[in-house]
Amino acid sequence: MDTSKIISGTMSWGVWGANFKTTEMTDLIEKSVEIGITTFDHADIYGGYSTEASFGESFKLSSISRNKVQFITKCGIQYICDKRPNIVKHYDYSTKYIVKSVEESLKNLKTEFIDILLLHRPSPLMNPDEIAEAFFKLKKEEKVKSFGVSNFTQSQIDLLSSEDLIKWNQFECSLSRPDTFFNGLLDSMINNKIKSMAWSPLGDYFKKTSKQNDRIKIIVTDLCKKYQVKENQILLAWILKHPGNIIPVVGTTSPKRLKESYDAVNLNLNIQDWFLLLEASLGYKVP
Repeated sequence: MDTSKIISGTMSWGVWGANFKTTEMTDLIEKSVEIGITTFDHADIYGGYSTEASFGESFKLSSISRNKVQFITKCGIQYICDKRPNIVKHYDYSTKYIVKSVEESLKNLKTEFIDILLLHRPSPLMNPDEIAEAFFKLKKEEKVKSFGVSNFTQSQIDLLSSEDLIKWNQFECSLSRPDTFFNGLLDSMINNKIKSMAWSPLGDYFKKTSKQNDRIKIIVTDLCKKYQVKENQILLAWILKHPGNIIPVVGTTSPKRLKESYDAVNLNLNIQDWFLLLEASLGYKVP
């Protein structure tokens, strides 16, 4: 199961962000695919369980064939909102709930299959047998092509790996948050041939002022001049250089920013520049 080298995250496309009209969302889908970004990352909870349906309506109006794009979605979080009678945020990974969530996502996205289904966050009550039963059922019925997890540690992945079903892990990773480069997660994923996606790949670089970001900005500014690129492209290229072939999930709704993100795939930082950025992030020389 392949994706585009940059994935477009849809969390802020709907009421949780830009609140695009149907035609505006259709336009962004078409521009994304034109750029080369053919994979769209969803979760059932986005927009309080409304964004998938908005996207589905918009994609239906587009000129794009379904077999030219890939849909990712996530399930498992029971969110408190108008559409759910929940009294507390919780997780549900029962066979029945996973299957029901996927069937709802298929309906909302107006598609016959999901390319990649991710369990959104780990639950202390996960039963691997129930999850495997749901996955096997969905695979047999050709409703899901590939399975994975999001925000899982390696031990939590191992809990579900007895049937060799887990092919993906989507986790937070950026120059601001390089933890996964040191905690053994990526090493184990590479060893077990589990593919990587990184959400929030720009970290908080553009969101807040901090001593860490001040250090990073000095190096990024110099490298922008050296490579003749934008700041966001340097940050993405830093992630893309990792041998784990991490695929960034970018949350921008700007076609210009999407194009910049896609072009970062062709930016190959030299090894010393990569470590200059890491040193700036850590605040000390690499041990």
